[in-house]
Amino acid sequence: MNQTTRPLVQALQYFKEQNPVSFHVPGHKNGLLSSLPREMQASLAYDFTELTGLDDLHEAEGVIREAERLLSSLYQSSRSFFLVNGSTVGNLAMIFATCKADDMIIVQRNAHKSVFNAIEMTGARPVLLSPPWDAHTQTPGVLTAELVEEALAAYPEAKAVVLTYPTYYGVAGEGLQEIINLCHARSIPVLVDEAHGAHFIVGEPFPRSAIELGADVVVHSAHKTLPAMTMGSFLHVRSELVSEQKIAHFLQMLQSSSPSYMIMASLDDARAYVASYKDSDKNQFLELRNSFIRELTSIPILKIVETDDPLKLLIRAEGHTGFALQASLESKGFYAELADPYQVLFVLPLWNVQSTPPLQAWNEKIVAAITTLGKVEENPILPDMDAWPAGISMLAFPPPLLTDVETEWIALDEAAGRVAAGSIIPYPPGIPLLIKGEQITEGHIRALSALIRAGARFQGAVQLAEKKLYVMK
Repeated sequence: MNQTTRPLVQALQYFKEQNPVSFHVPGHKNGLLSSLPREMQASLAYDFTELTGLDDLHEAEGVIREAERLLSSLYQSSRSFFLVNGSTVGNLAMIFATCKADDMIIVQRNAHKSVFNAIEMTGARPVLLSPPWDAHTQTPGVLTAELVEEALAAYPEAKAVVLTYPTYYGVAGEGLQEIINLCHARSIPVLVDEAHGAHFIVGEPFPRSAIELGADVVVHSAHKTLPAMTMGSFLHVRSELVSEQKIAHFLQMLQSSSPSYMIMASLDDARAYVASYKDSDKNQFLELRNSFIRELTSIPILKIVETDDPLKLLIRAEGHTGFALQASLESKGFYAELADPYQVLFVLPLWNVQSTPPLQAWNEKIVAAITTLGKVEENPILPDMDAWPAGISMLAFPPPLLTDVETEWIALDEAAGRVAAGSIIPYPPGIPLLIKGEQITEGHIRALSALIRAGARFQGAVQLAEKKLYVMK
């Protein structure tokens, strides 16, 4: 297949060139009624709906189907789907397609909140596997095959195993192939949230993709590491254990019935970008990356930590929390992906041979930002990571039992031993510190207190100002 073509992009261009008169939705009428800034308004001329010649995402037979076939051919799946509701909807669909109420599902503990939302919505019962702490990145790492094998032996009735690969911080490890083999030997499908790995298709020095390693369903956030618009994602199926028809059915139910053609066009474009990525592009990327790292390491206070994924860099400032470093960078207009108590995370662009980033100007901004950090903290606030339960654990109250329970807000320092009535999620990265239905430990309280003092942001069942948690009565 000709991967340089962009059938949906070309269809939208052709349609616009006909100067169509709009007596259909959306109401901005090709941007004519919009008062958005001029540059945004101009883009609305491509914001079409399901018109003749533009196909229908939910019954794709024309240019969208052709674009999805090109995607499937590139990633070597049996079928691939465009997602316009982000990787969240992909995670929801793959779990709905494999689990129902009271089914056991084995899930990596440091999964995205959308995975736990899907489990709650289906009524499945999660078996939580906590990976070992990764001292190199100061984050929860990846699961070991030994722990997965132990869980499979203890819960042979599990309907699926849900993994996160790589982690948000770019940790991939080397055990995924063995884990997939262990699960398939028991006819249990492996569902992988590979949101941060859409670019792995270009090959070394990037890790191998889970779809290449044999996973049954893989979800990619194309907008995270490829040049797609926010909310643009892919879902790939290659499985004898998971029905493509079920995936398609749930995607029709869970995605918008009015999908954005601009997001879909950006997915078509992102696929063409990565499909055309050559060794010369990789060489340019690595040269620019190495130059950027050299500039950063020339700043005495900074420490640069590299991970399995060359797109990810962790930046630490000695004697300062990641939140303090983030604030200093933002004061000079330099925005990182996220901060945690230890560091900030940079997500590099997937540069190609046409890329000419202003590395020197960036370095000057970072140097200027460092001067605003203030005095070194002798004992910066860091969380106590014994909040993460080791090995295999279960929720104190599974999601099906939580629907009608009575709840209350209580002081954080009185919450040990109670059961969380809602998840508490540092965001980003969106990995729950506490999961709805999980018993609260002293470790949770110490970690949460430290994160609050350090300036972390949260979603979920916590009142920061009052230092209260939402719990079952």
